[in-house]
Amino acid sequence: MNIEQFQHDLLHWYEAEKRELPWRTDQDPYKVWVSEIMLQQTRVDTVIPYFERFIAQFPTVEALAEAEEEKVLKAWEGLGYYSRARNLQAAVREVQEKYGGKVPDTKEEISSLKGVGPYTSGAILSIAYGVPEPAVDGNVMRVISRILSVWDDIAKASSRKIFEEAVRQLISKEDPSSFNQALMELGALICTPTSPSCLLCPVREHCCAFHEGTIAELPVKTKKKTVRHVHLAAAVLKTENGEVVIQKRPKEGLLANLWEFPNTELSGIGNPKVELELFLEREYGVDVHLDSEPFAKIQHVFSHLTWDIDVYAGKMISAEPQKENSRLVRADEVEQYAFSVSHQKIWKKAQHR
Repeated sequence: MNIEQFQHDLLHWYEAEKRELPWRTDQDPYKVWVSEIMLQQTRVDTVIPYFERFIAQFPTVEALAEAEEEKVLKAWEGLGYYSRARNLQAAVREVQEKYGGKVPDTKEEISSLKGVGPYTSGAILSIAYGVPEPAVDGNVMRVISRILSVWDDIAKASSRKIFEEAVRQLISKEDPSSFNQALMELGALICTPTSPSCLLCPVREHCCAFHEGTIAELPVKTKKKTVRHVHLAAAVLKTENGEVVIQKRPKEGLLANLWEFPNTELSGIGNPKVELELFLEREYGVDVHLDSEPFAKIQHVFSHLTWDIDVYAGKMISAEPQKENSRLVRADEVEQYAFSVSHQKIWKKAQHR
């Protein structure tokens, strides 16, 4: 391959065709960092409004470092994978304390920050600081596997090194920022997982898979493990004066520190309504009257898990909830709290019953 010609063709295309995205308006390392964390496992179109609102609320390292976690999670609400937001804030606080608010510009320093892996560090260093470091995500691995005919399984962590070394050989030393973004853009717009637009590709003349007819076979990627299904029952409980019971999830684990409505995993053998009533009595110390049938059925799919939630409306007959981290809030206050997507859906359905 003529590497110089490959760089020229890719960069020329990128300059002409790149999308106008809010994190590309400048090369502020903090904004690059926020965007890259948000873009992990989330589509660009989904991220744009979140990014704009987040930066408006937390425009600098200092602003995010000093923000209450509850407000950060609320700003992140709906993006999912909430550990990204918690890790980002923890890392930003370290940048504020250790580096005076300046995002580090060396691989050793930036890689030591919480939640900053090889891809994110490479993206920040190359895009914001012009350091010729590879930024290898799934998009880039797909593009490189086709261009260079790499048959290593991209689902294996060990394969990343192969692709990082390949990008290191190809990257433009003069403009690593545009080069890495161009590879990402090519994977997003042209070299897509299925039905790639090879005839529109600016680097098809350099592409082994195009010439060998192996586009459909690359990249090699083993299938994920089977997804576990869990059946839950949840309750939207109101007091006589219209207050609602909400509960904060544990500090560790799935959807940590987010709020939710009382819920329990069902055994699959008993009556769901009865199981839920017994759970509420045991865990919350309250007597409740639940409707006989659920008013909503919510499904939420995680990467490794699917929740099927039957949602019941109910009235509290006695006492305040005794469960730790539970509280009563007015109905008009509920939306001030950061809920997971599934429980946002529950509240929306409850309001339109």
